[in-house]
Amino acid sequence: MTRHEFGRGVLCALALSALIGCGTVTKIGTQIGQGSGVITEQQATSINKTGAALEKTFADITPEQEYYIGRAVAATILETYPPLDDPAANDYLNELGQTLAMASDRPETFGGYHFLLLDSDQINAFAAPGGLILVCKGLVSCCRNEDELAAVLAHEIGHVQDKDGLKAIKKSRLTSALTTIGVEAGRNLGSAKVKDLTEQFAGGIQDIIHTLVTSGYARGQEYQADAVSVEILGRVGYHTGAMVSMLEEMNRRWDPHGPGFARTHPSPRDRIEHVAPVAGPAADRQSRPATRDRFAAAMSGI
Repeated sequence: MTRHEFGRGVLCALALSALIGCGTVTKIGTQIGQGSGVITEQQATSINKTGAALEKTFADITPEQEYYIGRAVAATILETYPPLDDPAANDYLNELGQTLAMASDRPETFGGYHFLLLDSDQINAFAAPGGLILVCKGLVSCCRNEDELAAVLAHEIGHVQDKDGLKAIKKSRLTSALTTIGVEAGRNLGSAKVKDLTEQFAGGIQDIIHTLVTSGYARGQEYQADAVSVEILGRVGYHTGAMVSMLEEMNRRWDPHGPGFARTHPSPRDRIEHVAPVAGPAADRQSRPATRDRFAAAMSGI
């Protein structure tokens, strides 16, 4: 193994360990140094010291790491759900979303909040780590006014605020998988190993996608995101009962065996029972300030 190949191995191990909390860097340094003949004891000690420092630095996933993880998750989602080619609707969605995000308990992320409509009739939305929020046009069709769309976006912002995506990642099988990959790659990292490492890391991202998209968040996290939505709506000046009226419309379309939110969320009826005490009665769909007529204009093509 050349020095260049070894350097790539260490960098790969460090990068992967950064994503999983870096607790494995020290183990990797120790194991690849023990009797392997690949590196000297001094080099192994140096790696261990680096690992110890990283363990302190990355006791939790940093905002920058969260941003890049979120980009990988969002990019994978977009392979299945194409973006909606409607600049006016997307501009409006971002204007509304940015306003709501500023009223949350986490108004800033490393890469900022970004909102995008998906060209899918599924009633669903995805909150990737770091503030990348993707909303299917099918979910927008459940919203009859801006207050209800604001409730949807504020719910997704709630997931970002509470870092639910990162919690899902930490519970995945990614940690043990990448630990093994890092150790083996550190021992003998040639071009074939680099390719294998890349493929297995891609499999780890798919594991994250399964957690976020297929199995969904835990019920408690969904109920909490609803409560956060109500709080944000109240801060901005929207009708907090819009959360209830939006869920009532979702309940009318509820198919417990269908795709989208039926697979990844508690039933709308269950969510209403949890959020109604704090949200108040459902909002009147017909009464809204004239200034919010922009919703109909922006979403007319959906």
